[in-house]
Amino acid sequence: MKKGIFHIIFIAVTTVILLLINQFGNAESYMAFSLIPILIAYYIGQYSERKFRTPAKD
Repeated sequence: MKKGIFHIIFIAVTTVILLLINQFGNAESYMAFSLIPILIAYYIGQYSERKFRTPAKD
């Protein structure tokens, strides 16, 4: 899977999760802070991909 497609899928899934939390939960008071754990998870994934990537076998 190409990196750009993965980014689009991640953003779409994150958006759906935040919309569901907003719709069914009590997210009005902390919606601004709900992006922080998602961004942390995203950047940890980016770091681990760069750090622990295995070379492709052709």
